[in-house]
Amino acid sequence: RYQPTWASLDARPLPAWFDEAKFGVFIHWGVFSVPSFGSEWFWWYWQKEKREPYVKFVEANYPPGFSYEDFGPLFTAELFDPNQWADILKASGAKYVVLTSKHHEGFTLWGSKYSWNWNAVDVGPKRDLVAELATSVRNRTDLRFGLYHSLFEWFNPLFLEDATNDFKTRKFPTSKSLPELYEIVTKYQPEIVWSDGSGNAPDKYWNSTGFLAWLYNDSPVRDTVVTNDRWGVGSICKHGGFYTCSDRYNPGHLLPHKWENCMTIDKRSWGYRRNANLDDYLTIEDLVKQLVETVSCGGNLLMNIGPTHDGRIAVIFEERLRQMGAWLKVNGEAIYRTKPWRAQNDTVTPGVWYTYRPKEGKVYAIFLNWPSFGILHLGEPEGRLGETQVKLVGYEEPLKWVTLGEKGIAVSLPQLTLKQLPCQWGWTLQLTDV
Repeated sequence: RYQPTWASLDARPLPAWFDEAKFGVFIHWGVFSVPSFGSEWFWWYWQKEKREPYVKFVEANYPPGFSYEDFGPLFTAELFDPNQWADILKASGAKYVVLTSKHHEGFTLWGSKYSWNWNAVDVGPKRDLVAELATSVRNRTDLRFGLYHSLFEWFNPLFLEDATNDFKTRKFPTSKSLPELYEIVTKYQPEIVWSDGSGNAPDKYWNSTGFLAWLYNDSPVRDTVVTNDRWGVGSICKHGGFYTCSDRYNPGHLLPHKWENCMTIDKRSWGYRRNANLDDYLTIEDLVKQLVETVSCGGNLLMNIGPTHDGRIAVIFEERLRQMGAWLKVNGEAIYRTKPWRAQNDTVTPGVWYTYRPKEGKVYAIFLNWPSFGILHLGEPEGRLGETQVKLVGYEEPLKWVTLGEKGIAVSLPQLTLKQLPCQWGWTLQLTDV
């Protein structure tokens, strides 16, 4: 049994499915999706920091005395079709999904008995959004279902009181945050518990180790659940299951510990923004590059979308997800269930990243730019004449190659029209016996 200490909890092996999955979708949805302006931190920027664009936006568009709580009933989700969401998630090629069960605003997407009158069953949709999505994902896909949960809440009076007392008192975690965590795990059995928001309080205040010991020993998901590293001040990138280290974390080199790059298709926000411009969204080329770099260096990519207040996945997000799925349909063997190779990227040609399947003895070289003369120079693989085979994934014929000095090979790519290419946005060479 795991003890409620970091030494004991950190020794737990990460369930193998998480490293094999490589790619997940993050969904930021909540009351912040109603103003859908600027950021999911709307309440904080408007009320606490009083940032001018937010103050002016509310003054211009809402009646005097309008409060953030007044957005609650406007979070309607009338177009939310969990089956449609599940189908889009499946089409993306993702192997897991993480939904914000509660963000820093404190509004829960399920009918929490610890969040009276500030939840999706009592206010707004009058629906258990967590249950509906969990059911559809489990019935229609093979994705694993995960939940994000914010430890702290910006304006909760109990949290503010504890903060005033330098966290010597623990009213908020004992009456709100921890009971909610036990509630969502018992009720929805998420296989990822994605914690966030320390509120500048240490893990002892949150009793994170106590909760994690229960999660790993006695919870209904004890054998398969994975957790991240955001369990209080000082735990990020040090303790927990996989490391996130920071938002949009992409170190570009191999790390000794399993990690995840959580990032957003909208470069400026995690929630939906009505005021986004086209160039605020990453292109599919950008996203494939993120995926390939991340997986080569041993990480998983968690790619975020923000649905609208009425429950739609905006078409630009849907398009990016389906494009990623189309790319993975061809190149998935170089992504899923792979391991990092001895080299992560090529030393001669930029934009080439490696992955590895040790059991099959296959190395994959994923190249993001098609060379203009049809010859790809790779500085890392050592070819063996008569043994090494090179294939373009998605294309039948084996490719010709020659050695380059002591190390490296030059591969002759087939002359293909755009229509004949196996995919767009990046291609994969399968190298056997290098």
